Amino acid sequence: MTDHELPTLIYLGTPEIAVPPLLALLDAGFGVAGVVTAEDRGRGRGQELSQTPVKAAALDAQIPVVHSIDEALGLGADLGVVVAFGQIIRPPALAALDMVNLHFSLLPRWRGAAPVERAILGGDARTGVCVMEVVEGLDEGGVYAHIEVDIGAVENAESLRSRLVDVGSKLLVDTLSVDLGAPVPQAGEVTYAHKIDNDTLHIDWSCSAVQIERLIRVGGAWTSLDGTRLKIWSAHVEDGKVSPGQLEGDKVGSSDGVLILEEVQLAGKPRQQAEAWLNGARLEAGTVLGT
Repeated sequence: MTDHELPTLIYLGTPEIAVPPLLALLDAGFGVAGVVTAEDRGRGRGQELSQTPVKAAALDAQIPVVHSIDEALGLGADLGVVVAFGQIIRPPALAALDMVNLHFSLLPRWRGAAPVERAILGGDARTGVCVMEVVEGLDEGGVYAHIEVDIGAVENAESLRSRLVDVGSKLLVDTLSVDLGAPVPQAGEVTYAHKIDNDTLHIDWSCSAVQIERLIRVGGAWTSLDGTRLKIWSAHVEDGKVSPGQLEGDKVGSSDGVLILEEVQLAGKPRQQAEAWLNGARLEAGTVLGT
């Protein structure tokens, strides 16, 4: 491959964050022989079949879509590009086609499924994006190119992810527009970005205020009020002393400070400003969250 020969690609991706890199590659003139994505799934009460965001974008661009990597291997591509695919790529496929992955962290920190969320939970001051070689081990391949991104002091995962997708899309296009060369082996301490599940997002009010605020910035953090789930979408930390979980106005206590509630959502209700919720809820003095 020379600087003037763009490779023909197979694109492997599934969620919304994998759409901008696909569109960026198409806009840059890359040929995409096919897209591999998850199968349509039933959603909602009627279980109506719904396409993945990547499938919808590919069909709109008149790109063939398959749901099996084996099907895609026969389409004559030079390179596979993986972005938030969510499926294991087996060794036979890797042997048949070289692949690169757009990964949203500075490897080897935060290998795995939830690098953006884990960077926020870990209190990282910066993160980044890597274009890396896909190998059999989880995010163990060498790195072709990377870019660092600062994390805002109160930035949430949604905002950070959006910024990483933007810079990552450009990095991917720039990297694939020239000869890849040899990837640089990863160096440094390895950490793993384990999947964020419902239990992870459950707020433990005995933790520090900073830890709880980071969890809230991940998105979907929840507690309970009289057995009903209450999501807290935004809050900020202030000095103060309130018992862990106890509400005093818009303040909630933690082990070492208070969180000022800003936006909340009671189960079955829309998101709303905490002040409006508190005015309508008319909670008794001494109410404790997490009960």
